[in-house]
This record gives sequence, C-alpha cells and structure tokens, in this order.
Amino acid sequence: MIKSYRGQLDAGDSIRISLSTPDGKMGYRIVKLATIVDEPAAYDTEATLKIFTDKQDSVTSTIDFSDSTLLGVAYAKTGSSSSEPTPPQTTIFDNTIFNQNIFVTSVEPISSRPNNYLIELEQVKLDENEALVAIVKNLRINQ
Repeated sequence: MIKSYRGQLDAGDSIRISLSTPDGKMGYRIVKLATIVDEPAAYDTEATLKIFTDKQDSVTSTIDFSDSTLLGVAYAKTGSSSSEPTPPQTTIFDNTIFNQNIFVTSVEPISSRPNNYLIELEQVKLDENEALVAIVKNLRINQ
C-alpha cells in the first residue's frame, strides 16, 4: 500500500510527519519525492526539499549524503527569464526502511517562495525482529 503526503511549506520551514505506531511493526520506504515552488514561472527559484529521520536544528540548502539521518532530497530550479527549465533532481535512499516519524525541510533562498511537496511512502510490514532493528537503528542514528 502507498501512502501519500502533500502540502506546502514556507521557505525555511519544517514539519513532522507522524508515522510511528505503538508496536513499530509498520515500516515505510520512500518511493516518490517531488517539490515545486508555488509560482514556478513567475520567479527565479531554487527549491530544496529534504527528508530526515530526526528534527533538524536548522534548515539549510546544504546537501550532505554522508548524513545518516537524510532519507531523500528533491531539488527544482525554475526561472521567469529562463527559456528552458532545469529538470528537477531527486535522490531517494530507497533501501532505507524506517518506522518512526520523519521530518521534512524546505529551503528556497533566492526569492523565499513556498515549496509544494509530494511524498509517497510504501508501507512495509515488519516482523518483531525487523521492527526492533529499525527502532534501534533510528535511536543510534539520532544520538
């Protein structure tokens, strides 16, 4: 089963998407991630949307693939004067299964436009051992 989350975040904002269950036996994997600013043809923009396993102290446009809490990144560049739009870029670490809440951050440093987002998560049933491993992994990453 696929669960979809969509909405809009102001530039520099973050949200928590609640996914945790009491027994932790439902896991998730990101299958789709997309972002686009609210008026892509009206402004020059560079939208960066990132998904993490933990709450971020600050929201930045810096992308660091060595960050073990990073689950996925979507980047889109548009322009009012551009003759050809830049294709969006998305990287999803799809081998990562998580069973805790995720945190989404949004940055658009050029014109501070709000970012629309679409996140599709595949639900994965976990047995007791897999649930425990996912919880312990998440705790270890966040320490």
